[in-house]
Amino acid sequence: MKALSIRNLTKQYDNGFQALSGIDLDVAAGDFFALLGPNGAGKSTTIGIITGLVNKTGGSVEVYGYNTDTQINEAKRCIGLVPQEFNFNVFEPVREVVINQAGYYGISRREAAKRAEFYLKKLDLWDKRDGNSRELSGGMKRRLMIARALVHQPKLLILDEPTAGVDIEIRRSMWEFIQDINKQEGITIILTTHYLEEAEAMCRNVAIINGGRIVENGRVSELLSRAMSETFVLDVEDEGNQDELVLPDYTINAREPGRLEIEVPKSQPLNRLFEELTQKNIRVQSLRNKTNRLEAFFLNLVKTKH
Repeated sequence: MKALSIRNLTKQYDNGFQALSGIDLDVAAGDFFALLGPNGAGKSTTIGIITGLVNKTGGSVEVYGYNTDTQINEAKRCIGLVPQEFNFNVFEPVREVVINQAGYYGISRREAAKRAEFYLKKLDLWDKRDGNSRELSGGMKRRLMIARALVHQPKLLILDEPTAGVDIEIRRSMWEFIQDINKQEGITIILTTHYLEEAEAMCRNVAIINGGRIVENGRVSELLSRAMSETFVLDVEDEGNQDELVLPDYTINAREPGRLEIEVPKSQPLNRLFEELTQKNIRVQSLRNKTNRLEAFFLNLVKTKH
């Protein structure tokens, strides 16, 4: 079954701005899907239409088979949304934020309390349950919104920039939880993020939106295989003359004592680069990616589509 099916989706705002220009998109049930694009590309408009917060101009949207025009209540029950902005009552206790959300879906208070306890414990917020939400740190507020979005047990969870402004340790724990519910409970995840390494590390499929159109759509691994080059930072022992180093098949972007930054074309294997450096008496001690490949592909794609 498809968790999400979008056909010829368009949106024109009253000022004449065409935000979406005929989007087609499918997300399979159980997928971990990334929707990427620069600011103003149409990501937020698309999510707004899916969740019923924005009126579309044309086209159709189905969520687990429910049409959002004729079966909006059924569709909304399938969706949990974690928006970019904090939009809960900061004067409510943490537990009440989750319980009150359950009430909108007709869930009894007793059942809501059980679910609130479950998700707050999973997201390491249970010890904060009786405190006012305004007292939480930014990372804790993000986790509270995830608990709130899951309390009615949706089939589809939409995460709109969920780790913006969250420190690395909390981001890691959040993603462990999100990956668990995707794998163990089969909840479909749609993620928008500017931390593109998150999409590369966790998502199986990706669509790239730019200028209100889907410009790429496929498996992350397939998109990465089309990246033209990858930049590596190499820590080296230099027994030759690094300053005079020339590598005809590669681009040396930066060099300093004990360190090289080299752009490697997709057509050139890394082993060949190591062999050439060894022949020039430069031994590689370690290497690492300077930027992730999805980010490089995304930036190049957006640039060439303009």
